[in-house]
Amino acid sequence: MADLSTRVRPTRPSRLVSGRAGRRAAVLTAPTVLAIVVLGAYPLAFILAAAFTDSTLGRPFQEWVGTENLESILTDGDVVASFVRTVAYAIVVAVVSVVLGVAVAVALERATRAGAVVRTLLLLPLITPPVVVGTLWKLVFNPGGGLLATLLPGVSLAPLSSTAWALPAIGLADVWQWTPLIVILVYAALLTQDPAVREAASLDGAHGTGLFRHITWPAIAGTVAAAFFIRIVIALKVFDLVFVMTSGGPGQASTTTTYLIQQVALKEFDIGRASAITLVFAVIVTAVTLGVAALARKARNE
Repeated sequence: MADLSTRVRPTRPSRLVSGRAGRRAAVLTAPTVLAIVVLGAYPLAFILAAAFTDSTLGRPFQEWVGTENLESILTDGDVVASFVRTVAYAIVVAVVSVVLGVAVAVALERATRAGAVVRTLLLLPLITPPVVVGTLWKLVFNPGGGLLATLLPGVSLAPLSSTAWALPAIGLADVWQWTPLIVILVYAALLTQDPAVREAASLDGAHGTGLFRHITWPAIAGTVAAAFFIRIVIALKVFDLVFVMTSGGPGQASTTTTYLIQQVALKEFDIGRASAITLVFAVIVTAVTLGVAALARKARNE
């Protein structure tokens, strides 16, 4: 009995300390929670409310219309075409960026002298604002004295005025700007490889593509998959380049969903329709990114 009576139990001061720690943690996390609510929850609630109401830029939430806005955009050929165009654009641009990024990263990792200079130059597209990138490439494609017309004087090229080439031209500018990000990520993964493993593989006869396929690729596959995920997310929300280079034209040839949302909301002042397009596009983006994330997770596990 004496042993039980002298046993130490949690005291009031310890509870006070834990209570103070909890309050301190709440105070420290409050700004983050507030930022999430203001920057995330409120816009989402606004979009959900506007998508099911008759809303204009000056008078939102005028009348409940149910699924009328959603039905309208899903039967609109231009809107559906923008969904397909944006997803196809993002996949192609992301694949091209990753392939070029991996190739450049491997070349840089093997370069011993010029590598530092090239790595510095690769940062220039990343730190250039997208509006400046769009203006730069618009000048490159200018048929009246642009770089492309100067290099090919005998060929009449105006890709930004072509329904077939306007979106690929934007994609080229997009790849130029964001491929260095892939290069940096993959290059960092290459630097984590154990040189002894590569030397052992070389002694066993692995060279060139065989060395890359069996030694290098398994080491960087997870990073490449993660980089592809990041790249496709960036490509899905492309707006600046479209706005500066083509304004969605010619016709609807280069109108992406993000550009269409801006046009509907700020030029037609139809916030309800724009919110419905945003809601459906968010579902599409979620489906695409979940699929890419599953592939990235599988690559990392393997």
